[in-house]
Amino acid sequence: MIIIENKIISDDVVEAQFVCDLTKCKGGCCEEGDAGAPLTEAELDEVNNSYEIIKPYMTADAVKEVEKKGRYQYDDEFGWVTPTLPSDNEICVYAYRENNGLIKCAFEQAYNDGKIKWKKPISCHLYPIIAYQGKHGDYERLNYEPRKKLCSPACKLGEKLKVPVYQFLKEPLIRKYGEEFYEVLEQAVTAHNHSQ
Repeated sequence: MIIIENKIISDDVVEAQFVCDLTKCKGGCCEEGDAGAPLTEAELDEVNNSYEIIKPYMTADAVKEVEKKGRYQYDDEFGWVTPTLPSDNEICVYAYRENNGLIKCAFEQAYNDGKIKWKKPISCHLYPIIAYQGKHGDYERLNYEPRKKLCSPACKLGEKLKVPVYQFLKEPLIRKYGEEFYEVLEQAVTAHNHSQ
C-alpha cells in the first residue's frame, strides 16, 4: 500500500491495469449497483444548481421519478445517492440509454456541451476506484473495485494497453485530490516499482 498524507492507496490502484471499454460494457456501471451514485455534501448543491439545465437530457420517466423522490436521497449504507429508476433495471435517473444501448450521463453531456461547469459525481468519475472514509473520518482508503463480469473487458483492454488504474483515472484523481497529490503518487509508484 502507499500512504500519502491521510490517504491509504491499495496496491491494486497502482499495479492493476484498466481502461474502460464502453463498446463492451455500454456504461453498465450507471445501472448495476446496490444504490444510486454516492454524492458528497457539496455535490448536493451541484445537483440542485444543474438540474433545470440537464433536465432536457433526462428521460420522461426519470424526470417523473425525481419529482416523486427528489433530486437525491439518503441511503443508510451509502449516504446521499442519486435516485434510480426501478422500471429500467435500477438505472441512475441522470443516465439515459442511446439507441445502440450505450448509457450516457446527463450531467456529463451538459458539461461537454458547455452548459454546466460540473462534470458528474466524483464517485462516478473515479470508478473503479472507490474512496472510503475512515471510521473516524480522519483518513480515506482508495480501493480498486471493478465489477468482475461487467469490467472484465476494461481489465483486458488495460492489460493490452499496459495502462495502470491510477494513470487511467488521472483526471478524476487530480479533480478530487489536486495536482500535488497526483505528483506525489507518481513518485511513490516509481519508488514502489523500484523496490520490487
